[in-house]
Amino acid sequence: MKVLIIGATSAIAESTARIYAARGDRFFLVARNTLKLEALALDLQVRGASWVGSMVMDACDTDRHQDMLSAAIDGLDGLDLVLIAHGTLPDQDVVQKDYPATLQVLEDNFLSVVSMLTGIANVCEQQGHGTIAVISSVAGDRGRQSNYVYGTAKGGLSVFLQGLRNRLAHAGVNVLTIKPGFVSTPMTAHLNGSGPLWAEPDDIAAGIVKAVEKNRNVVYLPAFWQLIMTIICAVPESIFKRLKL
Repeated sequence: MKVLIIGATSAIAESTARIYAARGDRFFLVARNTLKLEALALDLQVRGASWVGSMVMDACDTDRHQDMLSAAIDGLDGLDLVLIAHGTLPDQDVVQKDYPATLQVLEDNFLSVVSMLTGIANVCEQQGHGTIAVISSVAGDRGRQSNYVYGTAKGGLSVFLQGLRNRLAHAGVNVLTIKPGFVSTPMTAHLNGSGPLWAEPDDIAAGIVKAVEKNRNVVYLPAFWQLIMTIICAVPESIFKRLKL
């Protein structure tokens, strides 16, 4: 396959790319850290990738999005799979007191993705095939006091993807919304999380690959999060607002 990965040096994206590399796929990788990007490109080539191109870019630099997309299409000669995996996890106590910090969270996790998806969707629609897979979060299913700014960004993203899925289904393009729960990555290291609700990046990656193969619309990873979020979303607002979650 011809695979474009944005946010390629994130832990989940790296694990996913390694699975596809072992199959001999072609890659165009986008990330903002030059050294990490170069290391990942070499790693994928060693693992069996047939070709790896890359671009150093901050995902929030929307002025470069079209150039990035053009370079990826030229290098790959089309697109079969796009995985968007960049994002940031803010400190809720900080962002709820500072609007510029809140706006940055929305740009990192929602607006920058919408900018990229606008061009990517048009390309996939025109070529009449492909899969667009985007990492959202269970945090977007219901606003909670512990992370509602991050949840707002991911909730908006999930709704955007739902509409995009409806639009592109008529063109033979699948849009996959990926909703992980707690994952042990550098982004969540400050939470010091452990236990049965936490998953490893390799587990999430395996779930993403399986969901892409099955043309899934939405996937919760690990799967038990779908039940958890169904229960959380079913709690009446009059009760939910009194909980500390």
